[in-house]
Amino acid sequence: VSSRGTLSLAPAGLIARHPSRRRLAPARRWRMARLLKLLVVPALVAARCPFGGEGPLPGGHPVRGGRRGVAQAGFAEAVAKLDIDAVKEDLKELFTKSQEHWPADFGNYAPFFLRLAWHSSGSYRISDGRGGSEGGHQRFDPERSWGDNTNLDKARALLMPIKVKYGLGLSWGDLIVLAGTTAIESMGGPVLGFCAGRVDAFDNADTVALGPSAVQEALYPCAVNGTCKTPLGSTTVGLIYLNPEGPLGEPNPAGSAKDIRDSFGRMAVNDSETTALIGGGHAFGKTHGACPAGAGASPMEDPANPWPGKCGTGKGKDAFTSGFEFQWTPEPLKWDNVYFKQLQDLEWEKYKGPADHWQWRIKNASPEQQKLGMLTSDVALTVDPEYKKLVEAWAKDQAPFDNAFAHAWYKIATRDMGPVTRCVGKLVPPAQEFQYPLPAPAAKLADFDEVRAIIKKVLTISYSVLPADVYDGKPNYGPLFVRLAWQCASTFRQTDWLGGCNGARLRFSPQKEWPANVALDKTLLVLKPIKDAFGEGLSWADLIVLAGNTAVESAGGRAMKFCGGRTDATDGKGSEYLAPRLSGATMDSVALKNEMEIMGVSLREWTALMGAHSLGQMHKTRSGYQGAWTSDPTKLSNEYFRELLLEEWEEHSVQNTKLLQYKAKGKELYMLKPDLALRLDPELSAIAQEYASDNDLFLSEFAAAWTRMMNADRFDGPTGNVCDKAVEKPTGAAPLVLLM
Repeated sequence: VSSRGTLSLAPAGLIARHPSRRRLAPARRWRMARLLKLLVVPALVAARCPFGGEGPLPGGHPVRGGRRGVAQAGFAEAVAKLDIDAVKEDLKELFTKSQEHWPADFGNYAPFFLRLAWHSSGSYRISDGRGGSEGGHQRFDPERSWGDNTNLDKARALLMPIKVKYGLGLSWGDLIVLAGTTAIESMGGPVLGFCAGRVDAFDNADTVALGPSAVQEALYPCAVNGTCKTPLGSTTVGLIYLNPEGPLGEPNPAGSAKDIRDSFGRMAVNDSETTALIGGGHAFGKTHGACPAGAGASPMEDPANPWPGKCGTGKGKDAFTSGFEFQWTPEPLKWDNVYFKQLQDLEWEKYKGPADHWQWRIKNASPEQQKLGMLTSDVALTVDPEYKKLVEAWAKDQAPFDNAFAHAWYKIATRDMGPVTRCVGKLVPPAQEFQYPLPAPAAKLADFDEVRAIIKKVLTISYSVLPADVYDGKPNYGPLFVRLAWQCASTFRQTDWLGGCNGARLRFSPQKEWPANVALDKTLLVLKPIKDAFGEGLSWADLIVLAGNTAVESAGGRAMKFCGGRTDATDGKGSEYLAPRLSGATMDSVALKNEMEIMGVSLREWTALMGAHSLGQMHKTRSGYQGAWTSDPTKLSNEYFRELLLEEWEEHSVQNTKLLQYKAKGKELYMLKPDLALRLDPELSAIAQEYASDNDLFLSEFAAAWTRMMNADRFDGPTGNVCDKAVEKPTGAAPLVLLM
């Protein structure tokens, strides 16, 4: 911000944050430069500024303009027709047909495919919903070149004939998870079910932020790899969870236990689930670290011949993947609880394996036991009190371990799919707690035309519970209802399909305590008589969205089709992961574009939605800001864009709160930093100019963007939306009971 109170661009400051680009190989330098060109645009800003002064920004997509979950035409129909049983039979046949180019350990690929699915699904993180198997992102860099994914290109190559055979209906995301699940089942392990419907991505744009990449460095820097904190999903960028050798490669079981709880917690996995997943995964297979020479160049470095292996033949007994060399249990193709029995009953000592990595062996091992081993992260389960209790319990009784593993595996493999309504197939189990299921809609829904008519009356009445703002001597709740609906819906994120207004969870903690939602609890009280009048036929979620729609329409917006049938949650579970991360102090273009990507809203949609700032005013007692954006805060129009582009804006410090906003020179009009972004950023400015010149265009595109956001969480299978075929006025609608 210059001394004259105008915003200045400083793109050099952004690029200077990535000095490591100089050290990258040529191919990687090209990729990083391309990513920076796509994702780092100067001077985009963010703030708390909903459509009444408070709350997080509507999102917008950087340059791609696409959304996760956009499938090829016919995908939903094809996956519904897929013969899952036939795919499973083909997988089981593949497991036991060892091939010369990559021989199977113990003559069976099942443990290899379990590792493939684990490492694909385990990239998920709850902080922003990125990662997981949907999208099949393990096929793309940087994920495919992670050290933890060494030689998994061979696993995908083995699956290629099955993928080609079943075509469109079998996505890579589904195939990878089904291969791992079938592998467990084939070795006698317990499984809960399988959720089909993962939509494949066509590039790495959804997960490049997982790192290592310039995008990750800009969004989620980690000064010392191995000590990375949330929102990164792992303690070590390039590994799934943590360094199994121990913190920073030191064989410290106590320190490793802390890293385990931390990194698994970033997937919202608890201690029981963590222990079950580790013990269940390590019941099978072996590690590979035949010599210190390593695996060779990664796919990013040498796509034509990735990970050739520098130990002898590079395969079979000479394979190098993790750098450790042992099998966990005497029968590595059999499901049992021997892993826990060995941890509890045997004494383990650390030593350097053939690849010079710290690993653990049985002290005074017999000849038969010399092939067995553990990682530091395994031994860690015996030194942490909570993990140790589970080890001891499951060493004695396998049944609770079986149950815990089946549920934990389904959770980790399915978490990124969102609600159960996105799942397809006969193997889908009942909705699980991590899917935050909602009750079914009422048998008879309210007559939404009658509800709308009452909302219109309430718009211009003032109630003592929360007096309406007064414009030209008349009370008007319209901007507040718009804000309520936006705050309810804008929690949606397309990375893992959490959030949205279905469930109306802003009625509960933690959403109702968020600073962005100040006074919305009282706004609900204004609407409560309408809710009471229509009873079960009108959910809070439907009422909130319909109130927002009605307010927009009454302010001059286009008529919008309302899609009813939302239901109400009984608690706020899941919301703890969705708190707004942007504030009025945010001045980071990369962070703002990151939020746009998470929400799955295009730049054009975002700009149109910002036009709702033509409604209402900011409240110092709520957001800390003050004033209205336009001369008529009761009218939705393109005046907002005209004022933004044509007026001269000066810095203004809000009295008492001292927050910075912008005031039009010589006028009582105010803007915030994100408003100025529309003027300063070339892409956003181009869109804003269109709207400033064409009110009809703005109103039409606002209505489309608003409707899409209000309906974003109304899932019908992996790609469908119930509102695409909804009828606004249901048959047998409940009659009006009480008029306002």
